[in-house]
Amino acid sequence: MLKITNVHKSFGKNEILKGVNLTVQKGDVIVILGPSGSGKTTLLRTIDFLETADEGELEFDEIKTSLAHAHKNTILSVRRKTGFVYQNYNLFANKTALENVMEGLVTARKVPKDKAKEIAENALKKVGLLDRKDFYPSQLSGGQQQRVGIARAVATNPDVILFDEPTSALDPELVGEVLGVIKELAKEGTTMIVVTHEMSFAEEVASQVVFMDGGVIVEQGTSREIFNHPKEERTKQFLQRILNRVEYVI
Repeated sequence: MLKITNVHKSFGKNEILKGVNLTVQKGDVIVILGPSGSGKTTLLRTIDFLETADEGELEFDEIKTSLAHAHKNTILSVRRKTGFVYQNYNLFANKTALENVMEGLVTARKVPKDKAKEIAENALKKVGLLDRKDFYPSQLSGGQQQRVGIARAVATNPDVILFDEPTSALDPELVGEVLGVIKELAKEGTTMIVVTHEMSFAEEVASQVVFMDGGVIVEQGTSREIFNHPKEERTKQFLQRILNRVEYVI
């Protein structure tokens, strides 16, 4: 379904991605783990052309293109097949929840307003926020704002949804409501790539776990393989440090 090959990306002299390869099958929930600065978010953003890779190839169903030199029409075609959920919601402050979800449908996809409203209301219902459709972002909690962001992605009926640390900006007590929505999407068979630090979520939901460090994929496998039987020493060190920290907090 989606395959990226030999992805390189540098910012100045800082090489962030060093030849990353990733294959996603329909229905996969790929969870990408790794320390800060490992290249997780940059990888996600290159898939959707929010960052332009220095080198690399992308295959997405019938689309085959260079990640470094894609034509603008090709970029638009890729973005029509994806939804992106940001760390910091990226909602329009002057638009209601309903209007935020409708915006991309009406502006980018030219869906008639009546139809866009129907789709947006269904998406908000899916994330449990139909009763907040006329609220502005300032009237919503962080968890609710992020659920609007998820509804916005769902509304376009994408082939794959990309989540960039969707709970990192939330207070701890709000994390569960957002992860609950993502879990429901996973149960429905939604194809997703999720960058996250939520270990229990990754262990429960992921069909494949990717551990990145230093701009490369160090190890990849099922959640059981990665969490119970990691092969690489760097993976073992990371999981021990993170899981010990969680236990200590509890």
